[in-house]
Amino acid sequence: MITFLICLIALVAAYFLYGAYLDRVCQIDEKATVPSAALYDGVDYIPMPRWRTFLIQLLNIAGVGPIFGAIMGACFGPVAFLWITLGGIFVGAMHDYVSGVILLRNDGLSLPEIVGRYLGSGMLQLMRVISMVLLILVGVVFMRSPASILVEMVPAIPYWWWVAIILFYYFIATMLPIDKLIGKVYPLFGAALIIMALGLLCVLFFDSYTIPNLTFSTLRNFHPSAETMPIVPTLFITIACGAISGFHATQSPLMARCMNNERESRVVFYGAMISESIIALIWAAIGMAFFHGPESLAAALAEHGNNAAWAVNTIANTTLGRVGAVLALLGVVAAPITSGDTAFRSARLIVADVLHIEQRSILKRLMVSLPLFVIGAVLLFVDFDIIWRYFAWTNQAMSVVTLWMIVVYLYERGRNIWVALPPAIFMTLICSTFVFVSDQFVGLGATTLAYLLGAVTTVVLSALMWMKVRQSKKLIK
Repeated sequence: MITFLICLIALVAAYFLYGAYLDRVCQIDEKATVPSAALYDGVDYIPMPRWRTFLIQLLNIAGVGPIFGAIMGACFGPVAFLWITLGGIFVGAMHDYVSGVILLRNDGLSLPEIVGRYLGSGMLQLMRVISMVLLILVGVVFMRSPASILVEMVPAIPYWWWVAIILFYYFIATMLPIDKLIGKVYPLFGAALIIMALGLLCVLFFDSYTIPNLTFSTLRNFHPSAETMPIVPTLFITIACGAISGFHATQSPLMARCMNNERESRVVFYGAMISESIIALIWAAIGMAFFHGPESLAAALAEHGNNAAWAVNTIANTTLGRVGAVLALLGVVAAPITSGDTAFRSARLIVADVLHIEQRSILKRLMVSLPLFVIGAVLLFVDFDIIWRYFAWTNQAMSVVTLWMIVVYLYERGRNIWVALPPAIFMTLICSTFVFVSDQFVGLGATTLAYLLGAVTTVVLSALMWMKVRQSKKLIK
């Protein structure tokens, strides 16, 4: 419990302390003109209240990431608390905050276009491809996983009918102005996500659960497949949304186009990510506590096909009763659906930005959206394991590019690059090493050769990126 409390306090304190420091690093100017005022179009550029943009941002970036990822990550043991906390404060929240400010100051354009401005045309083309692949994969994953759960709850409706219903909903949400559906309904789901986490927090405090502490004896890998699932780099890929996720920066343009001034950045970007880390911390703790330790948690998951949704339902229904059943439904069904539709919406914006197609006209929105949904529909028939296998790594690889973009941005302005440079190098190391360790790619396993190749790749890539940083020119914007 002590480790959990320290981590919880650190995350809350970080919002007020490190978040305020990042305000100064980014030189926040509340009088600066924002995209919602300069480019208002009644579809994507629409000003909304700060509380609403915060809750929408939280739901957009969260989905089931801080729940499922935290439960699977808890199988590694209390070390998961360390990554969620330090990663959330210094890597993920910084990543979301500074990239969000950059997007806000560049007309709320989609991430690839902004990456191209700071890292060059080659990275622009690469990010366009990676972003579209990631967003469509998110959309597909978050059609299939809730459909699988819904068919168990309502077996009278076949699985593929549920998929079709979710796909149709995605299409409607992608086409409508952001304030018509997303702006009205999503804050309610975001609030439900927070209420569920607070309910579980009360359970941890007041029920007789024991949360493992991080000590010298527990600072090890508890995963039953420790040899093939080493903490470095696997834990850092498994727990993504609770610590850092490249997907987040693809979602930030949605709210960057709806904010009223730069002063809201800490709440909307840093605050949403800190909130997500707190949610992940709570779920990692309840996962270990409810099943009496990380090893028992891993065994229970294995008995149910490593289905994190089963664990969520079991924990919520047992600890929170009928209320838990409703909140679990929102967590495992509504949350992924709401992230899936904004993934397709973000994909629409990327295509529109690339081709310079204005989005006021519904016919032009339709022209951009239809091909995306056709691709998504085709991918529904690809083996789910193949899609999921590459989703997590692609997600973290995108965060690497965004972190290096942040380094360039801060360097150009003579600001403190050390808030971003160590995280950029660290995540480069994680993604590079995973390629050599995991059987999804090279498959050398946790061998000295794999780690050596990962380190060499990191040095080479970091050197190339640092050359780009040093060559960058001062920008006025």
